[in-house]
Amino acid sequence: MVTEIFNGTNGTFSSSRDCIRNVTVTRVVFPVLYTIVFFLGVIIHSISIWIFLHVSSNSVFIVFLKNTIAADLIMTLTLPFKILTDSGIAPWHLRVYVCRFSAVIFYQTLYVNMILLGLIGFDRFIKIVKPHRRYWTDNVFFAKSLSAAVWIVMLGIFLPNMILTNQNATPQNVKKCASLKSQLGIKWHEVVNYFCQIVFVTVLILLILFYTIITKKVYASFTRSKSKDSNARKKLKAKVFIVIVVFCVCFAPYHFVRIPYTISQIGKIKDCHLQNRLFIAKESTLWLAATNVIMDPLIYVLLCKPFRKLLFGYITSISSSLESPFLNESTL
Repeated sequence: MVTEIFNGTNGTFSSSRDCIRNVTVTRVVFPVLYTIVFFLGVIIHSISIWIFLHVSSNSVFIVFLKNTIAADLIMTLTLPFKILTDSGIAPWHLRVYVCRFSAVIFYQTLYVNMILLGLIGFDRFIKIVKPHRRYWTDNVFFAKSLSAAVWIVMLGIFLPNMILTNQNATPQNVKKCASLKSQLGIKWHEVVNYFCQIVFVTVLILLILFYTIITKKVYASFTRSKSKDSNARKKLKAKVFIVIVVFCVCFAPYHFVRIPYTISQIGKIKDCHLQNRLFIAKESTLWLAATNVIMDPLIYVLLCKPFRKLLFGYITSISSSLESPFLNESTL
């Protein structure tokens, strides 16, 4: 495996195989991009939480959405630690916290979110393909139990990554999180990586299957219906594709890049230029995965009518309050 040593004077990593890695992009550009995502995420989810506090959990769909917003919020709150450490501003002790806790929580919520998107896609699949039939899965208690099971299972998978990152930290070894792991921790980390790839592939295949059938159903509905009265129903059915769009845009690039990047990490790719390109590609697609926290609200707005109604009502009330002073002045 290539050992990378950071040279703080020129902003590069030098490896034992004379492969120089320029980290100017990752120390300047990505912290700025993550900062944008963080502030947008805080603003959007503050509003979303306020709205969902006024929405009753009376459907499977809303239960999954509320769990999604919880995962998004937790992920958003881990971003400042990543921003500070990646930019080199934070002391090395904070890097220890990132390696042991916040980075693990970031990835845990990422995959919780991924599974929930799969469940939301399944729920939309059932509602569109068999709209008049009630299944045993269409039960609020079942949805709450399943959501809790997802959180518990993912916590059980990721918690050992925290526990087994237990080696004594120094300013030198903390630059690479793997250096803080025990031998068992490294092996468990590898197992978790394989597990996460399986989760991604499984959800992707299921979503492709669901939306292939949905596409056929929607297309058949479009061709059968000619009247203007059906336009609203057509648009409603078309909106459901936002789920697979968000999933593919946010998660697919990272997981496709992660395979060759992992191969480069274990030293099977010798070309230094290719190693650097894969590193930048991994960091870029990881940021894209983090933008999931500001992409998910599109699902709330487009597919959740109670959320949309409260949001537009909130916007209307703000607009009215801003306009009223001017109206009062004009009457003087």
